[in-house]
Amino acid sequence: MNDVSIFERAQAIVSDAERVTQAHLRTVTLPGATIGLITLDNGEDHTKPNTFGPASLLALNTAIDAALVDDTIDAIAVTGKPFILAAGADLNAIQGGGPDAVRTVAELGHAVFRKLQDGGKPSFGLVNGLALGGGLEVALHCTYRTVMDSAPALGLPEVMLGLVPGWGGAWLVPNLVGADKAVTLIVENPLNQGRTLGGQAAYDFGLADAVFNGADFLEQSLLWAASVLRGETVVERAEVDRGEAWDAAIERARGIVAAKTGGGSPAAAKAVELIAAARDTDRDTGFAAEDDALEAMSQTAELLASLYSFDLVQKRAKRPAGAPDKSLARPVTKVGIVGAGLMASQLALLFVRRLEVPVVLTDLDQERADKGVAYVHAEIDKLLAKGRINQDKANRHKALVSGETDKQVAFGDADFVIEAVFEEMSVKKTVFADVEKVVSAECVLATNTSSLSITEMAADLEHPERVVGFHFFNPVAVMPLLEIVKGDATDDATLATAFATGKALKKTTILVKDSPSFIVNRLLGRFMSEVGRIVDEGTSVGVADSAFAGIAPMPPFVLLSLVGPAIALHNNETLKVAFPDRFYVSPALERIVAARKGAYYGPDGRLDPEVEELLEKPSSPVVLTAEEVRDRTLSGLAEEARLMLDEGVVAAPQDIDLAMITGAGFSFWNGGLTFMLDVAGISEKATGKRFH
Repeated sequence: MNDVSIFERAQAIVSDAERVTQAHLRTVTLPGATIGLITLDNGEDHTKPNTFGPASLLALNTAIDAALVDDTIDAIAVTGKPFILAAGADLNAIQGGGPDAVRTVAELGHAVFRKLQDGGKPSFGLVNGLALGGGLEVALHCTYRTVMDSAPALGLPEVMLGLVPGWGGAWLVPNLVGADKAVTLIVENPLNQGRTLGGQAAYDFGLADAVFNGADFLEQSLLWAASVLRGETVVERAEVDRGEAWDAAIERARGIVAAKTGGGSPAAAKAVELIAAARDTDRDTGFAAEDDALEAMSQTAELLASLYSFDLVQKRAKRPAGAPDKSLARPVTKVGIVGAGLMASQLALLFVRRLEVPVVLTDLDQERADKGVAYVHAEIDKLLAKGRINQDKANRHKALVSGETDKQVAFGDADFVIEAVFEEMSVKKTVFADVEKVVSAECVLATNTSSLSITEMAADLEHPERVVGFHFFNPVAVMPLLEIVKGDATDDATLATAFATGKALKKTTILVKDSPSFIVNRLLGRFMSEVGRIVDEGTSVGVADSAFAGIAPMPPFVLLSLVGPAIALHNNETLKVAFPDRFYVSPALERIVAARKGAYYGPDGRLDPEVEELLEKPSSPVVLTAEEVRDRTLSGLAEEARLMLDEGVVAAPQDIDLAMITGAGFSFWNGGLTFMLDVAGISEKATGKRFH
């Protein structure tokens, strides 16, 4: 279709639902060159990124056209509002239009962005912050690119959403940096919980031609662009290997897709096809294939699930169900941490980076406390080396972290104290009894317990109302979920302070009733109970691990190895005590823990022979197929999720799905857990009704 047709069709689907990103054009005169600088800005702060819906793309088109016809302008540059280039397509603006609307927006993006290549003037993509999906693709269409070293996230996450890069990325990236890196960016990273690249890493990856510091990024980028236009700077890029390396990359991609999705993601398979085809097709053919792929993906169940997941993460996560009025929250000006081990040190790093208040680690002796501080300092140095923070911020953050053995000195003026000690009720009760003697009456006492009762932990305190569960997931810096657990006595001021603190830590917070193992660990406990029982009855570990590709983020016994057999055993023992009729403690797992085996698999990826010797040897083995393993285990999860809702552990199925996506890494394109169980028909079969 011709350009007039696509622009007319786009105008017809413009909706009031779109938060329009305007494209502001101004002229910048530099030595030897005049640049038309287009700044993308939706008028909101950095918490609401620029996005591209039909109206936004049309606005960008108008700005590009104006720059192209202005004879005083030598080149075009595109950048974004502070810290944000763009976060891709406005899914809210197009999701109701069906395949025709998706096709229109796909073609419109190509038509607008390609003017940066074909307009007759050099173009520069100045990536000044977050650039995801179409936000990165608009820069990829430019002749040259710069990136801010501290940009937090660059990537093409579409496969995670049940889509494919549809505005040029699937063709442009492999032809810019080669097929193997394209596989990493387009397939592997999205399937690894939406992993992205920082600014410096994106430059090293080959996505940008120059990298500059955030303090004067725009000025340096424009001066660099002028030097390119004057011929003083010549950009050289490595030649792409189109031979065996391309074939090897596609083979690697197919292996990743098989392992991660088990054939359950049409988008992942289609993305591999597009990368494979990009070696031999021209740009127009590649772009047309992206249009076809997006239209096809818009008709899959996976996209519907992805849009549901996206809505959870973008909306429900920002307004936690049941959270008290935020006006009740008390300020947190100092944080105390009981313990200085790995978890405590990770917490200290997170608190000091996000809250920028004094953080004090305590332990039994100064050597241990100092070791925790040293860990935090070392991690800050790593961030500095990667360009994630500057020297001033590194110095400031280091100065805010200290180690102490005297709890009165450490916590006397703290507003928030969190314990990260051994997962044993008596130990935690003793810790809180000691802390309560030295803190103010309003200081929040938070526990990072993964399974123990908050109510019992607080029962003997003078002020049980200020105790709250504050359960992080490991690794703390990576996993978004924070379960906030209300004990029977926890008051609203404590709860509001916990939610406000969680928000300041940039975590997804969910209110949870005080119940054994809360949300994620209870469901993962049921998951491992079912699988453990199946293996103990005679099905092999290999078959059990193969049953969940495309459902769980990793096979169950790989997950068990990551969590640690001892921790998994403790969780299931806790749940077995609470719910003896449903939860199972594997004798084989008990033996494996007793033998101090830390994983089921050896370094070669094979089942450890010593572990294999410790497995059950039933006299009359019951051997299930992978499909039978999957069906039986998912039926158990459906039953457990229904019981959790009946008990009021969370407010709604959406909270279970949000928790499993952000805390357990369940995929967007499955819709978390309950949505997937509905689609598969397991909800009704196992519990008699659907969740949604």
